[in-house]
Amino acid sequence: MATMKRGSNVALTREIPDLNHIVVGVSWNAGAERVLEYNLVVAGLLCNASSKVLSESHFVFFNQLSSPELSVHQLETALGGDKEQIEIDLADVPDEVERVVVVMYLNDGTAPRRTLGQLRDITVRVLDARGNTELVRSENLAVGLAAETALVLGEVYRHTGDWKFKVIGDGYAAGIAGIAADYGLPL
Repeated sequence: MATMKRGSNVALTREIPDLNHIVVGVSWNAGAERVLEYNLVVAGLLCNASSKVLSESHFVFFNQLSSPELSVHQLETALGGDKEQIEIDLADVPDEVERVVVVMYLNDGTAPRRTLGQLRDITVRVLDARGNTELVRSENLAVGLAAETALVLGEVYRHTGDWKFKVIGDGYAAGIAGIAADYGLPL
């Protein structure tokens, strides 16, 4: 298991050539902030080569649990200490999808004083779905957050015929609206 810093990446399928099915798990610690805990959303954005979401149907979250072709879906019950998990069948991801971006945001109804800066810990990790073996884990992405209400955690992306994973950790004070604007997601 490797711990990755913001901006670092790893070649998943180059390192493990028969890797076809992964799980991206997200965990966090909100301490006593129960309102914050219950209003966090993890989602997957299926993006093209220009880093734009293919369509509204390619936004995988609690109200739309899978992508149209079922290659990316959110698990109803997370395992292994994760709070949320997104499963990706790499072989079935459509050719026009260059990256699956994993984000976290505060649901819109949350009181304005709640931010991701109140979280003690946020980590994203990649598991081999065959045995839930952890392949990589991010550093604590909560460090340095303040007024942000959304966060791009990381992305699984194509690179010269292989799949890679990159830890991003970029925050947005504008919440899901900021992510939607950058990734062309219609809200």
